[in-house]
Amino acid sequence: MQTTGVAIEGADPRLYNADLAPVAPAQRVWTSYNYAALWIAMAHCIPTYMLASSLIQAGMSAGQAIVTIALGNCIVLVPILLNAHPGTRYGIPFPAFARASFGVFGANVPAILRALVACGWFGIQTFIGGHAVHKLLTVLWPGWARLGGGAAPLGLPVPEWITFLAFWALNMLIVWKGMDAVRVFENWAAPLVLVLTAGLLGWALRAAHGLGPISSQPSRFHDLRSLWPVFVPSLNAMIAFWATLSLNVPDFTRFAKDQKAQVIGQAIGLPPTMTIFAGMGVLITSATVVVFGTPIWDPVDLLARLGNPWIVAVGVVGVVIATISVNVAANVVSPANDFANLWPSRIDFRRGGLLTGVIGVLILPWKLLDPHVYVFAWLGGYSTLLGPIAGILIADYWVVRRRTLVPEDLYRAHGRYSYRRGVNPKALVALAAGTLTALSGLAVPALRPLFDYGWFVGFGVAFALTLLLASPVHDPSPVLAPAE
Repeated sequence: MQTTGVAIEGADPRLYNADLAPVAPAQRVWTSYNYAALWIAMAHCIPTYMLASSLIQAGMSAGQAIVTIALGNCIVLVPILLNAHPGTRYGIPFPAFARASFGVFGANVPAILRALVACGWFGIQTFIGGHAVHKLLTVLWPGWARLGGGAAPLGLPVPEWITFLAFWALNMLIVWKGMDAVRVFENWAAPLVLVLTAGLLGWALRAAHGLGPISSQPSRFHDLRSLWPVFVPSLNAMIAFWATLSLNVPDFTRFAKDQKAQVIGQAIGLPPTMTIFAGMGVLITSATVVVFGTPIWDPVDLLARLGNPWIVAVGVVGVVIATISVNVAANVVSPANDFANLWPSRIDFRRGGLLTGVIGVLILPWKLLDPHVYVFAWLGGYSTLLGPIAGILIADYWVVRRRTLVPEDLYRAHGRYSYRRGVNPKALVALAAGTLTALSGLAVPALRPLFDYGWFVGFGVAFALTLLLASPVHDPSPVLAPAE
């Protein structure tokens, strides 16, 4: 079932199609369970499982790593809920919401920045899923790994190219079915992945006869002063993990029955799940030190070591389901809408999703999975882009406009959000200022904390400039009645 958008009189075809239009009231059916299930399914993924590994390798104790993860997710929940509100109130997706702040055409800037980050994440998750299938096939058929005679085009062996592209096709199939297929898949994927992970944890604790050494390993930092230089960029990276969804969350909350449904569902689904699942990863890995003599942070490698083909098969099915659930919801829905925003008359949700998939392959995602690159370069780097966008959207909607939009004009080239030829230069100034301020920490060693605090710095600078540069707003009541 595809979205049936509300018709807008006078809508410009450069700004409107059925996928970008406000969701019809009859289709706003998502409940608190749907949102909790969405976040549980998205959080139960291998990158979450492995989040604590980089922090522990950097010197934190297991407890410090888990607290950092929990705190980061509690912080990022705030912009998620703030940007979720207009999606539910007006039934609009992220690209349309951004038009109020950036202009009807200027919104392409934040939309494409968000989309490119999502393409990177899509590629990473698709590689992880394909790698899991590759491991299963190697256990079942050892000759599988020798296909291609050792050739590795672009750094990836031929067998892994095959499973990578097969897994890619499976993701694209679900996207092709539309948003309702995404909701249904997330509903049943969430509890299944949790059960499978709990089973793996039970095996680990029995096999190790306890928690293992990592869970009690002391921190290398003896006081707050020595911990702080690692804690700050780590916390920033934890926020960046879901900073993407903090922008495009209206893509999901536009389907909510009411504000209560999306707020409760997201609050229940995100911070507890991320914390518990990352903690389970620590406990399982700690047990592997006892069982195998070395820590195994990658659950796919752990499953392959178990040897029993049936156990490996069941475990890999869980990994595949978990990876698809986060990939489709977190990394395809938004860029599909964002790319559609570029050319609505030619690019719909399906074509936008396919474009996301193609770019996700072209970035060669296996290059991004080095632990140091993953946390401190990839997560930390793109936070300097997404923090300012969040600051602008929140300041404009909650403070300048006081939650009042005229959704019809979000789809008109000459409405109240046209600014200067469809672009709000003040928003672009705030975006550039926030991003460049954070990035200056890379160029000037003395300013390194600005980059380490990249999301906070970018958010704060852009938020302040948005308020400073804002003009008085007098929006009349919208024709489309908002849903509270």
